[in-house]
Amino acid sequence: MCNWQAINTIGAEWISPDESVLDVNIWRTLLPSLDVWLSVDTTEIHHVSHLIPSLDWASGNLGVRMQFEPKDQETFEKLYSDFREAEKAARETTASAQTTPRQAGSAFSLWPKSMRDFLDKKLHEYFTIKCYLLDPVTPEILPEKSVPLDQKPFDGLFRIHIINAQRGFSDDNADEPNKHKLSDQLRAYYDKHLNPTEMPDIKDVEALEAIHEAQTTFDSKLKESFTPALKDLEEMNYPGFNNPDIILTSQIKPMDALTHTSGIQFGTPTVDTNLDPDLLRLPETYNGLGYQNLISMLFQLIRFRDEWLRTGKAKKSDAVIEPLHLVLIEEPEAHLHAQAQQVFIKKAYDILKKGDAARLTTQLVISTHSSHIAHETDFTSLRYFRREAPTATIPIPSASVVNLSGVFGDDIDTLKFSKRYLKTTHSDLFFADAAILVEGQAERMLVPHFIEQKYPELNKSYTTVLEIGGSHAHRLRPLIEELGLLTLIISDLDSIEPDKTSKIQPERNKGYRTGNDTLKGWIPIKTDQDELLDLPFDEKVSSDGQIRVAYQCPFDVEFNGSKEEALPYTFEDALTLTNIELFKETDGAIGMLKTMITAANEATFKGACAKMYEALKGVKAQMALDVLLNIDPNQLDVPEYIAEGLHWLELKFSREETILAEVPPQTIQEDSV
Repeated sequence: MCNWQAINTIGAEWISPDESVLDVNIWRTLLPSLDVWLSVDTTEIHHVSHLIPSLDWASGNLGVRMQFEPKDQETFEKLYSDFREAEKAARETTASAQTTPRQAGSAFSLWPKSMRDFLDKKLHEYFTIKCYLLDPVTPEILPEKSVPLDQKPFDGLFRIHIINAQRGFSDDNADEPNKHKLSDQLRAYYDKHLNPTEMPDIKDVEALEAIHEAQTTFDSKLKESFTPALKDLEEMNYPGFNNPDIILTSQIKPMDALTHTSGIQFGTPTVDTNLDPDLLRLPETYNGLGYQNLISMLFQLIRFRDEWLRTGKAKKSDAVIEPLHLVLIEEPEAHLHAQAQQVFIKKAYDILKKGDAARLTTQLVISTHSSHIAHETDFTSLRYFRREAPTATIPIPSASVVNLSGVFGDDIDTLKFSKRYLKTTHSDLFFADAAILVEGQAERMLVPHFIEQKYPELNKSYTTVLEIGGSHAHRLRPLIEELGLLTLIISDLDSIEPDKTSKIQPERNKGYRTGNDTLKGWIPIKTDQDELLDLPFDEKVSSDGQIRVAYQCPFDVEFNGSKEEALPYTFEDALTLTNIELFKETDGAIGMLKTMITAANEATFKGACAKMYEALKGVKAQMALDVLLNIDPNQLDVPEYIAEGLHWLELKFSREETILAEVPPQTIQEDSV
């Protein structure tokens, strides 16, 4: 997309009155290429003899560049002349049409409006993929006088099988035919690997004899059944003199029995022994779409493996098994419930590696939007497509691939925690536009209510709320930063006494510190509580503008007719102080909520805050449940520090589209979105 403008510029130069330069190398810089590297041992040279770049090469890497480019010089010159002729004809015809009053001044023009418009229709007439050998010493440079290979470089090296996302599961009355039914796959598998007529051996003779007897019997029955009809034809003087006789014969193919809708059936189990089992069978199309999909994919994997290994009748004495087998599956989760998705990802690779395949190299690549599939996959096997904002180098949104196997480096403890944590959260982090990391269960339950009721734009976004705890949020830092994920961390101030680790109720000018590892070591990297309380907004955001921390900050409260400064310790007392009048009016509460309501009714503000702090030693999650039970969430005001964070996140989402739409690409910075 970034090169379309440059391609159109070439087209404009070609139709200009000045002499045009036909330089094919200019096109090479604008067209896509793919470098493929193979790591080859000395014992494997016989596989890649045609890819060895020079006599100096002994072993190691071999590279091939697959370059999309003009087919040859003659075709390239034809592109030049064809484009000029087509553009001239369109321009002259359009100009003639615009002599009429109706067309005068119209912006309409005929094809081709530009070189890009021309190539939309004609691309493959002039361009093709050519393959060149690369030098491992200078792997990024294609030698000047490189000659394209005269053969496909990877024939005999790769065997590629693909399962596409659109698998078309439907009933037999659907408009689109179902090509992925189990019966179709069984027929294909039979023809390739089991058919006794292909290279029959001793075991096949008995089956062939049975087929021959059945065919002879059926032919006799056909002749007998059709004799009256053929007699009727004779009355119409057919066959008559010298015309060929009609002879009925059959050719029985056992797998033809699977062509009808009930060729494959599913038997329903029963405890009633008096029921006829034949009456408890249903055609395969009556099975759920999820199970049809699961069975279909698993059987295709079996077929892929056996085709690659030339199993059964597909075996040929001179057939060379490709050393690399690549299986690509697009979005296997279609129609599958969560447990079925997890079963599939657990078993798929094991099926591919059964039998002789265990000693060879099979690679399974799955693209997915399913957190359940990501959840069952080893963390180091995940590759994440990170969305990148437009930059001066790439002026459109793009993506880069993050290899998660190296995100945490040598930090074994952090890697261990992250892998275990993601296992418990179903890997939602990988599929969200933004993440909200919260301190505890109370925030996890109530923050979604705040978003739903108070932040409509944020409510429309793909945001995941994860309970991580202030003492562990920083452990996800390498992952979040590598993913480039918009993240709001809702954490606690966690005041502690000077030179001690004991918790303390927040107060100003006491030398208190924060015990929160996220605040101390990630954002804003500060320890002093007084400094944190008065920290400006901008210093609570990461340098790239993608991550923000929200923790308890001072705010004013109207208490018994006077304005007081509130310094909450955690979410529960911040929620109470923010909604103090509402809590005072709440009846029938139990547990911590009741204690908080009692504290709110204290005579002095200092006494109320002290009592709330003491109440925090109880079960916090229970308070969130009690709040949901006793108070309408619509009536709750959001604590100021959380409101500030959610507003920041909502602003990020609302700004994204306006920035991309209104700001010229060259002015967009990486941290704008």
